[in-house]
Amino acid sequence: MSYAYQPDEDWQPVVVAAYRTPIGRAFGSLSTVAAEDLLAPVIRRILAETGIAPGAIDDVLVGNAAGGGGNIGRLAALNAGLPIDVPGVAIDRQCGSGLEAIILAARLIQAKAGACFLAGGVESVSTAPWRVERPKATGALPRFYGRARFSPEAIGDPEMGIAAEHVARQFGISRRQQDEFALRSHRLAVAAAEAGLFRPEIVEILTANGLVERDECPRPSTSLEALAKLKPVFLADGSVTAGNACPLNDGACLVLVMSRGMARNLGIEKGLAFIDSAAAGVDPNLLGIGPVASTGKLLQRQPGLSLSKIDVIEFNEAFAAQVLASLDQLDISADAVNREGGAIALGHPFGASGAILVSRLYSQLVRKDGWSPAATGLAMIGIGGGIGLTALFEAVSLS
Repeated sequence: MSYAYQPDEDWQPVVVAAYRTPIGRAFGSLSTVAAEDLLAPVIRRILAETGIAPGAIDDVLVGNAAGGGGNIGRLAALNAGLPIDVPGVAIDRQCGSGLEAIILAARLIQAKAGACFLAGGVESVSTAPWRVERPKATGALPRFYGRARFSPEAIGDPEMGIAAEHVARQFGISRRQQDEFALRSHRLAVAAAEAGLFRPEIVEILTANGLVERDECPRPSTSLEALAKLKPVFLADGSVTAGNACPLNDGACLVLVMSRGMARNLGIEKGLAFIDSAAAGVDPNLLGIGPVASTGKLLQRQPGLSLSKIDVIEFNEAFAAQVLASLDQLDISADAVNREGGAIALGHPFGASGAILVSRLYSQLVRKDGWSPAATGLAMIGIGGGIGLTALFEAVSLS
């Protein structure tokens, strides 16, 4: 099914290239690589693949959540050797930052404010600076803290794991359901890696310890029995464990988004068209179900859209509990999402994760042999502070 685009088809936003680094465990294989150094090889690979002139990039939009601030988009652009007149911008919608960057690039194209953008995200938990709160009284000691505030205390601003426990209890998601979903994620990711399905989208990263070519976190040896032995991490009587939640990670992902007219002029034959997106807020105490609200909002704007007919759905797996609760509310089968594994196995590099969802859609809908024009994909992610973000894409022929 084809959806209604903006009146001028030449300004339809299309993803024409998508690459990511391997996803490393925090303080693991990519621990010595700064965020800008994760991004630079991805930028160079995209330019090499497409043959686009570096000066044709209108802007570099990069999402980041846990870094040191500043403009990581500009830093990465210069680090990759782009001309100095190519600007850059940093975007922070926490875990949704990478997807938000891609959406913003698409919206800029729709507004005819530019025709070609690099967009995505990056996170290096390993090299991110410590956060220190200034003392409130003279002579008092500074306080280290882990993250920024997402919601006023009067409403509630729980840590992510506590919020996942709230979701599990509110929506009746059992420990066994969570463990089974986590096992599925690992098995699918391991099978996809062994089949070489991730290889075309990964840019190798050279580190002081050698070349990193593969995702670090999928576990071939895990089992339901092993997962069941893990103790709850956040509440003594809880159900969220290190096994049914995502790890901490380092990684980067970027896509090249350009107008359909520009892509045709460059002789690009196929791509992933951006159709629409929606963001919506929910109770911060149940932040993991944000995608229920954002997807509902998208469905209202796209009355011809049926979730049961979407070909590929990528849902960020921060916690099994929040994925399963959201899917139940949306009446989506768990078997319909993340068919090559998700973030519980692959990892969740916060600022990059939303972009990785789009890269995974691109690989499954466009990059593969035997691809099908008009096949659709949905990217969904829950975000700290109680936000959901959903984006709809469609594979298109540009020739």
